[in-house]
Amino acid sequence: MLPAPLTIEVRRGAIAQLGSLLADSRVATSGRVAVAVGVGQGDRIAEVISPSLGEAKVFRVPDGTVDAAVSLGADLRKGNYEAVIGVGGGRTIDATKYAASLAGIPMVAVATNLSHDGICSPVASLVHEGGKGSFGVPMPLAIMVDLDFVHDAPESLVRAGIGDVISNLSAIDDWQLGNVERGEPIDGLAIAMARTAAEAVLGRPDSIESDPFLTVLAESLILSGLSMVIAGSSRPASGGDHEILHAVDQLFPGTSNHGELAGIGAAFCFFLREDEQRLAQVTGSLGRHGLPVTPGDVGLTAGQFTEAVMLAPSTRPGRYTILEHLRLSESEVRARVEDYVRAVGS
Repeated sequence: MLPAPLTIEVRRGAIAQLGSLLADSRVATSGRVAVAVGVGQGDRIAEVISPSLGEAKVFRVPDGTVDAAVSLGADLRKGNYEAVIGVGGGRTIDATKYAASLAGIPMVAVATNLSHDGICSPVASLVHEGGKGSFGVPMPLAIMVDLDFVHDAPESLVRAGIGDVISNLSAIDDWQLGNVERGEPIDGLAIAMARTAAEAVLGRPDSIESDPFLTVLAESLILSGLSMVIAGSSRPASGGDHEILHAVDQLFPGTSNHGELAGIGAAFCFFLREDEQRLAQVTGSLGRHGLPVTPGDVGLTAGQFTEAVMLAPSTRPGRYTILEHLRLSESEVRARVEDYVRAVGS
């Protein structure tokens, strides 16, 4: 049976209506529900939800680290809560997903920005002593996106979601390449969902200033997350593009956000494939939405980006992408990076 959330709502005022969602006994029967909020908008969120949630306990999530998630999980276990609502951006939602899995309770995700497809994915991306890792978790029981809060979020974070969902196109090509070259099983439904999510955003002429665009972007990011649930892995939404972004995060932490790096990684992978049509579509969309296209746009030199591309395959051992397929030497990668910058930099 196809796994699916109880509800997916994308609209203004969603947070204020959480009480009506929790009236559904499939979420909680006794009403013992905790709320986890980030530090940035925590006070505002707590004020908005209090009329609908009454005396629900509000926990503050300081950051997107494993330690923060483990601490929250311990608090949830001690409080015997039936469910937890994670309200905020990607770090808060990821930490809450992991905490809910540790406590053995369902989690409701309420997104206040659209920076990446982690809203509903079965993965929590958390920082630990060794860097940043991905942890398997159950998908949220229900998903809500409050467009009022999304409009107030930093524009760079909202635009980043465009880069992340468009990178699905590169990830799909890599998965199909793994099927042809290595006999890796693929899931047609997961691919269709991931591709539909990317195509829905790719050619739209409007942008994040409009509710219709934000609604499509939110639905696309959620659909992308669902494709990973169907696949049982991140394969339909993470290929060589994400290997590159994880390598950049390891080598040059703080360079840029997840979605922006995913977009650059996807464009570079299409350049390596010599797929001029997709390259033009992806770079055109990134540029139209004010997202970075070249390494220099995020402050990386050609040499630094080359270093990241060389490290990239080691970030996902066993995953077969265009990077593993070509097996370029360092000098060859450097030449391709320079050619890429010349080709799309203008």
